[in-house]
Amino acid sequence: MEKYLTIAKDLLFEYSPKVLYALVILIVGLYAIKLILRLINKLLNSRHVDNTLQAFLSNLLGWGLKGVLVIAVISELGVDTTALAAVMAAAGLGLGLALQGSLANFAGGVLIILFKPFRVGDLINAQGEIGVVKDIELFTTQILTPSNKRIIIPNGTLANSNIVNLSAEGTLRVDLTIGVGYGEDIKKTKEVLMKVLSSHPKVLTEPLPTVNVSELADSSVNFAVRPWSTVDDYWTVYFEVTENCKLALDAAGIEIPYPHVVEIHKKG
Repeated sequence: MEKYLTIAKDLLFEYSPKVLYALVILIVGLYAIKLILRLINKLLNSRHVDNTLQAFLSNLLGWGLKGVLVIAVISELGVDTTALAAVMAAAGLGLGLALQGSLANFAGGVLIILFKPFRVGDLINAQGEIGVVKDIELFTTQILTPSNKRIIIPNGTLANSNIVNLSAEGTLRVDLTIGVGYGEDIKKTKEVLMKVLSSHPKVLTEPLPTVNVSELADSSVNFAVRPWSTVDDYWTVYFEVTENCKLALDAAGIEIPYPHVVEIHKKG
């Protein structure tokens, strides 16, 4: 028993300073990391760096510094960091192979945050979905559709596909096609449709709206009606101008062709 107590006393004297010193390194290191991150955030704020990119850089730097701190603490305790690094590298390789999809999404998130093909609040068309970007995270991007559905798209897929940013230029052209009968006056029809566009309060005057004959279809003369609007007013202009065109053409006595059903009654 006395032998074991002697061994324990020797180990205590030998390792106590190392443990205490490791604890000091850990506490001071964590405080230093917190201070460094605070200074980095202040610097990024002063440079008006995008909030999403700022959060990403802060998290990445924080985890990197904490990793270095852990290695320093373990080294101070007398653990062979060379062997530890080899074990961590092997574990990292295995984890990387198991999480290929997640890593692709992470890389896609980094690309989106760095190159900014869109920002939070932009209206985009991606992966067959149209919606407003609500959140850009490291692995996924969330968009809200006009029908109030929240769609979550993996960043790996998003970064490697076509993205249409509908908000980038601030204005959008509304593409409408209005057809009238072949017997109607083209000039008069254009005047009626242009009056609808010029009288709508949310149709922009710059760029100018246009009305042109676009097609001589089988049963109608089709007009390309092209008003412009802000991004926020797009759907309002789309629906209200469509309705107003119908009402104005009816009031002017201009026929919009439609299929007629002819009933044939046979005499018995």
